[in-house]
Amino acid sequence: MRPIRRLWPALLLAVALPGAWPPAIDCTAVPGFTQEGEVRSFVPDTLFEYMNGNAEGYLLYEFRRMTGVTCRSGEDSILIDISEMASPELAYGIFSANRHPHHELTKIGAAGQILERRATFVKGSYYVELAASPEKDHRKTLEAFARHLEARLEGVTDPPAALGWFPREGLEADSVRLVPQSVLGLRLLRRGYVANYAFGRAFLVPEDSPEAAAAVLAKLKARWGEATPLEIAEEAYAGTDRMLGRMCAARKGRYLFGFAGLKEGDDAAARLSRLARHIQ
Repeated sequence: MRPIRRLWPALLLAVALPGAWPPAIDCTAVPGFTQEGEVRSFVPDTLFEYMNGNAEGYLLYEFRRMTGVTCRSGEDSILIDISEMASPELAYGIFSANRHPHHELTKIGAAGQILERRATFVKGSYYVELAASPEKDHRKTLEAFARHLEARLEGVTDPPAALGWFPREGLEADSVRLVPQSVLGLRLLRRGYVANYAFGRAFLVPEDSPEAAAAVLAKLKARWGEATPLEIAEEAYAGTDRMLGRMCAARKGRYLFGFAGLKEGDDAAARLSRLARHIQ
């Protein structure tokens, strides 16, 4: 009976139904590959054993657990890790934080990226990473494994709706990202989105309630000392922050949003109005 018990984790990984944990990773799904070694499994308290200094970046996005295997065919090795985050939004957040900024995305799950030796994608609350060796072009193999895994994982395949709320005019391509804490470097902006524009940076922070958003806006306004009221959304102001320069911010329901680093003469009210119209 002992050999059966030793094989049980690998057997479960190979035959798990979609949506089960651990999710299915079948090395033989790509011809010529077989599993090498044991199944890896980590939770927040043990992730440092595997990732050393990189673990903190996962915990910021509310990492829950990881499973993985290594697949081998001759000298070629594909290391596969699947991380489950607390929500699809946070899974997309860690994907966008780790993707290569100068390479295009691929439609795998909600979003993916295939490079010569590395592939990543996000689907639902899952963030999937694949790393290949030795040093050569493994894109065909990486995509084959990624497509197989994408089909086995449950979850939404649409990116967070907030990504589409930022006006396109002047927006730097693929610059919208989820910041897990201290948006714009301000602790009072706990978690939210930042987007880069030619004229400054936009931010969007969801709070738990309209009342909470109003309280945060009041604290932000207090940082400026002097604030000019603007007739936008439910409440809006423009001012100058000692760290971030010329700013404007508004509240719409539970969302706090605005721009930082605006140049003198830039129409802050017009920028803010365009962003306000997109927020659902």
